[in-house]
Amino acid sequence: MESLAIQPVRSFRAHVTPPGSKSLTNRALLLAALAEGESTLTGVLFADDSRRMLAALQALKFDVAIDEPNSTVRITGRGGVIPCDHANLNLGNAGTAYRFLTAAMPLGRGEFVLDGIERMRQRPVKQLVDGLRQIGATINYTMNDGCPPLQVTARGSLAGGQFTMPPTLSSQYISALLQVGGYCEKGLTINFDGPITSRPYVEMTLRLMHTFGVRAEVDANFTRIHVPTGKYRATNYAIEPDASNASYFLAAAAIVPGSSCTIEGLGKRSIQGDIGFADVLHRMGAGLLFGGDFITVMAPANGQKLCGIDIDLNHMPDMAQTLAAVALFAEGTTTIRDVGNLRVKETDRLGALKNELTKLGATVEIEGDDISITPPADGKVKPAAIDTYDDHRMAMSFAIVGLRSPGVVINDPKCVNKTFPEYFEYLRKMADSGGT
Repeated sequence: MESLAIQPVRSFRAHVTPPGSKSLTNRALLLAALAEGESTLTGVLFADDSRRMLAALQALKFDVAIDEPNSTVRITGRGGVIPCDHANLNLGNAGTAYRFLTAAMPLGRGEFVLDGIERMRQRPVKQLVDGLRQIGATINYTMNDGCPPLQVTARGSLAGGQFTMPPTLSSQYISALLQVGGYCEKGLTINFDGPITSRPYVEMTLRLMHTFGVRAEVDANFTRIHVPTGKYRATNYAIEPDASNASYFLAAAAIVPGSSCTIEGLGKRSIQGDIGFADVLHRMGAGLLFGGDFITVMAPANGQKLCGIDIDLNHMPDMAQTLAAVALFAEGTTTIRDVGNLRVKETDRLGALKNELTKLGATVEIEGDDISITPPADGKVKPAAIDTYDDHRMAMSFAIVGLRSPGVVINDPKCVNKTFPEYFEYLRKMADSGGT
C-alpha cells in the first residue's frame, strides 16, 4: 500500500483558496439538471464525489458540457423531467450523490438502479426510502433491506403531501427530499419529530433552492418545512471554496507555533455551516480574523498553548476529525459530543479516530455518541503510520499532525481523491510559505 511521510515545519504564513465545495457542487449540479434551461456553474469541484454525480447525469442523458480546466459545467435542465427511461448508476462511495439521485429518480419514467462500492452497500438509506415511499415513490431493496442497491420504478411524478420525519442519521436525507419537493403534485411538507442532524447543511440546501427559484417556508423553530410546487429556473451560479476542506489549513495554522493561514473566498457571507470551525479554533485559543470573504487563523501568541474544549458538533460533524487532530496539541481533554452519525460515514469514524489517536499516544474514550481525547501525558506525540480506512477526512486530518510532530506517515494518501485530489500539494505549498 502506498504511504506518504509528512515533514514537520517550524512556521508558515499562507494564503490558500481551496477548490469548490463538494456539498454545493453536488446540490447545484442536481438543481441545474432539474431546472428549465441552461445553467452555468463556475468554481465546480472536480473530485471523485462530484465526478460520480456528473457521470450519473450524463448516464441519464442530460446535456452536460464540462470545462474542467476552468472549473465550469453547463447543464441543460429539463424542468423536472428525467431524459431516459432506464439506467444503472454506480455512485461509488459518494453518499451525497447517491441520496440526492435516489430522491430525483421517481420523477422519471422507467426503471433505475442505484448502486455503489461495498462500503456504500453498508451505509443505511432506510430513512430516506421511507420518506420517499410516504410521498408516492416505488423503491425496492435489491440486496439487504435498509441499504443499497436500490431499484426505483418511476411513473413520472411524486404525489408529495405532508409527513412527519423522525430524527435522522444524516441531514442528506432531508436535503434530498426538499430538493424534489417543488416537483411533487401537492408540494411537500415535512414535520420534524426532534432535532435535525447537521442542520446547517439543510439550511444550505434551502438557500440554494431559493437561488434556483424555489423558496421553501420554514417555521420559527425549524420543526416544519413546506416546499410549494414550482420549477427551478436556469441559473448561473458561482460555487464557493470548500469550507470543510479549508478547516485543515486553519487547523494547521493553529497548531504550528508562529504560523498563520488566510482562506480567501470564504468568510461571514458563506452559506456553509463548517465555516464555524474557525470559531472553534478561536475558543481553543487561536487568533482569528473573520471578514466577509476571508478567514485568518493564527497560532496562539507569546508562547501560549491551545486549550481543550467540550463542544457539541452535531451541527458540523465533518469537523470532528479535524478537531480531534488539533486536540493532540491542546492542554487538557477535548470532548466532542453528539456525533454518533460518524459511525455511518465513509467508515466508522469514531472507531477509526480511537484507533489512530491511540497510536499517537493519546488517551481516547468513547461514551455513547461522544468522544474524548486527552493528549499524551508527556506532551510528545508518538511517531505512527496512520491507517485511513478509505476515508478522505482521516487522511487530511491526520496529515496536519505531521506538520507539528515528526514520524507521521499517512497510509493510502490517494483516498483524498474523493473530495480534494490536490490536497497534499496544497499542504506542501502552505508549509513552504515561510516554513522549513
